[in-house]
Amino acid sequence: MKIGIVCYPTFGGSGVLATELGLGLARAGHQIHFITYRQPARLVNFAENVYYHEVPAADYPLFEYPPYDTAMASTLVDVALSAGLDLLHVHYAIPHAAIGYMTREIMKSYGRRLPVITTLHGTDITLVGKNRAFAPVVAFSINQSDGVTAVSENLREETLRAFPIKVPIEMIPNFVDLNRFTRTNKEHFRRAIAPNDEKILVHTSNFRPVKNIPDVVHIFQAVREVIPAKLLLVGDGPERQNIEILCRDLDLCDDVRFLGKLEAVEEILAIADLFLLPSGHESFGLSALEAMACEVPVISSNAGGLPEVNLHGITGFLEPPGAVGPMARHAIELLGDTEKLARFRRQAYEQAQRFSLDKILPLYEQCYHRVLEQAPV
Repeated sequence: MKIGIVCYPTFGGSGVLATELGLGLARAGHQIHFITYRQPARLVNFAENVYYHEVPAADYPLFEYPPYDTAMASTLVDVALSAGLDLLHVHYAIPHAAIGYMTREIMKSYGRRLPVITTLHGTDITLVGKNRAFAPVVAFSINQSDGVTAVSENLREETLRAFPIKVPIEMIPNFVDLNRFTRTNKEHFRRAIAPNDEKILVHTSNFRPVKNIPDVVHIFQAVREVIPAKLLLVGDGPERQNIEILCRDLDLCDDVRFLGKLEAVEEILAIADLFLLPSGHESFGLSALEAMACEVPVISSNAGGLPEVNLHGITGFLEPPGAVGPMARHAIELLGDTEKLARFRRQAYEQAQRFSLDKILPLYEQCYHRVLEQAPV
């Protein structure tokens, strides 16, 4: 099968999932064409059956803002015709679902069928999509898709509440590649971070306000008052400067390290003792799943789809967003009890196995075949 994948090429969850899905499909023998404005963050090595097509930026004095939608649709049509794509899988509804619809309709003028599958990831529905300026286009584009998937049951239900959706939405959860995200022996690396055997807490995100990163810092501060610990912050974004200032104000700089955008985040998770994700909203919580695959328990909020991933009292603990005190107490409880921490580690890995790429990839393949069979000619 020849599949075009459209996504944002960033470190965010939608871009990560789309790239990992494409790589998994390529290993399964499908021909995968990534189409986006920059090479996806996790598309770093040569891979058989994988092709990358860059959307050109239009630079013309008349345009105050480059017409990305038009450039993307034109590139998609070109790739679909030249590569003979069987279907198009677009990730993140805005603006990709509308671009997919436009591309499909243009392909009809060439006498070619190109079914479009839209995968909803979260803020394309829960935040940006609800903006009244975008809502009519989002609803129309979803309803015009030949297949629609959502990464969690919570997101599926929220989409149906927020928009007049007339097509079925299939829930296919996010996944993790257990061959990549696994607990490995990195003791030399751990000693470099925590030379006195301090506990290591980790948070990874795109540093947006919804991630509640100040809460991460305050949870860590409470833990550090009781247990020697280090905090590793992976990622970058609009909140980073504020968080650096907060760490200075709280005199935490010696024990907090900002690692920026890392491609090999699994190497950090391999030495972690606890993962913190106190977000105001998460449609799934892919970063938490990747931590659990590395046998790292998770302290998270109970927002959105997180309870579908992180099981309270089993793989970690959940509390309402903003509940810094209870989250800190759970962290101290786990880190202070070696036997309990080891049990939670095992249980976190067992939960991650339920979301392994090997289990989820066939669900997407079944979705593709079903759409190809049912989409109008």
